[in-house]
Amino acid sequence: MQTQIKTISTLGTLIKEARKAQSLTQEDLAGMTGTGRRFIVDLESAKETAEIGKVLHVLNALGISLNAIATWKN
Repeated sequence: MQTQIKTISTLGTLIKEARKAQSLTQEDLAGMTGTGRRFIVDLESAKETAEIGKVLHVLNALGISLNAIATWKN
């Protein structure tokens, strides 16, 4: 499945859906990623101050790869 992520809200929804599809609680995901449950709650709620390193770690734990396509013009 491909999802275009243009907002933190879209990313939060993707993470929440992936977590639920894997029958994981927020507590489970926090334990798997070495973060706190509060971080997972904030991430799924689209809090914009989430640390990118932790976000990438959560995505990896859920089996979500992040690909970038540059669309700028010279």
